[in-house]
Amino acid sequence: MKNLIAEFRAAILVTLVLAVVCCGLYPLAVYGLAQGLFRDRANGQLIVDAKGVIQGSRLIGQQFTAEKYFHSRPSAAGNGYDGLSSGGSNLGPTSKKLADSITQNISDFRSQNGLATNAPVPADAVTSSGSGLDPHISPSNAEAQLNRVAKARGLAPDKVRELIRQNTDGPDWGILGEAGVNVLTLNLALDQLAAK
Repeated sequence: MKNLIAEFRAAILVTLVLAVVCCGLYPLAVYGLAQGLFRDRANGQLIVDAKGVIQGSRLIGQQFTAEKYFHSRPSAAGNGYDGLSSGGSNLGPTSKKLADSITQNISDFRSQNGLATNAPVPADAVTSSGSGLDPHISPSNAEAQLNRVAKARGLAPDKVRELIRQNTDGPDWGILGEAGVNVLTLNLALDQLAAK
């Protein structure tokens, strides 16, 4: 009986120690390191304007529909870019619904951007990302939208092209992934240019 009580006491003590370490000390240490070393990233890379108003996050896309803005890629997250419903469409390559959706998106993209009916359309312009929250579009997608945005804003295409270049993020660590244009930062840069 004494042995059983000793084992029981040891199990409770180990559980309490692990609860304090794993549920208290470790999370506090990780939080402290993140705030000390990577404060911007740990807090969601929020974009704040001159008045202190949060415009969004560099990490989560937003829906833009006006002609004067670059449009984000389609989103399957809720009603579009809903952070609480992150996820892809989960439609497979043999899905008629997926094929119909892509066909419609291709037609809409060409129509919105004044492209010929046989003009190539970047894949990211007509398909959603796995999370549905991707803030980037490909440089070719941005280039396809350039003339529409430049015309709607009364800007020279070369000026808009320069803004695209300035808001293009390279591959992670220079080798992982592909370059992507952050739609939110690009559209905010266009608005700042208009304000001047």
